[in-house]
Amino acid sequence: MTEAWVHPSAFVDDGAALGAGTKVWHFCHVMPGAVIGEHCSLGQNVVVMNGTTIGNNVKIQNNVSIYEGVVLEDDVFCGPSMVFTNVINPRSAVSRKHEYKQTLVKRGASIGANATVVCGVTLGRYCFVGAGAVVSRDVPDYALVTGVPARRTGWMCECGVKLREDIMQLECPACGRQYSRKGEKVARIAGGEL
Repeated sequence: MTEAWVHPSAFVDDGAALGAGTKVWHFCHVMPGAVIGEHCSLGQNVVVMNGTTIGNNVKIQNNVSIYEGVVLEDDVFCGPSMVFTNVINPRSAVSRKHEYKQTLVKRGASIGANATVVCGVTLGRYCFVGAGAVVSRDVPDYALVTGVPARRTGWMCECGVKLREDIMQLECPACGRQYSRKGEKVARIAGGEL
């Protein structure tokens, strides 16, 4: 098993846990109590705060801070300079550490560059947040959301390609996977594992 690799300019504090094969690049800081899974990549200048959980095979690009209260499940992608928050109404002179809200990013979700995810929301499985979007409410599984505020503008395949829409069924033009749709709920039709 490959050990985690940490660049000499990065700091990994005692009490942080790094999974096998994880790479921590230049100028990162991983705080005590942070748990990072196997085969993750933390790009330049990433901060992972105490009490955070990051799953396996997560890619966090440059200049991203994972604040306390953020949970990233397996296979999540965080684009360059995207932003998480953990307090709804911050004030410099008022401590609100007891008010941190959890943000859950479910398996396979992708968050584009410079997007902002306001705390207290859940990003569904394999959803896709477009670059620069501001997410202030939950995002359904497989949804493509864009804009300010973020709104659903389509559906995405597990392979990362926008789905073609029919009335009740969706199909990926790249891999052929099919999905059923009922209102704002999408589920993959069995078969064709990734």
